[in-house]
Amino acid sequence: MFSVKIEADFSSAHNLRGYKGKCEELHGHNWKVELVASREKLDKAGMVLDFKYLKEELKKILEKLDHKYLNKIPYFVKVNPTSENIAEYIYNNIKRKVPCVKSVTVWENSTSSATYEE
Repeated sequence: MFSVKIEADFSSAHNLRGYKGKCEELHGHNWKVELVASREKLDKAGMVLDFKYLKEELKKILEKLDHKYLNKIPYFVKVNPTSENIAEYIYNNIKRKVPCVKSVTVWENSTSSATYEE
């Protein structure tokens, strides 16, 4: 199995519903996103996927989140904008264009992350 990983980032604000603590208040993060794509065989060029293509597709999704109040994005009106749910949101959206996506990890700071994979 071959895997490639790219990283990107975005900034946004959110507050957690049903949480007792500081994070129930409006606050922001500079999120880091890691995307891993995997395939058993490489393409004709010897790649899992072109890094440029992966970065472009991830950028399209992150533009919808960047400098936004996540709680107002339609998906997160009902789904709590936790790191776990943000990772799943990105995964499900990129899976449409990149079927070989393996996982998405969202870092809310340098020591805390959440990963979604099927």
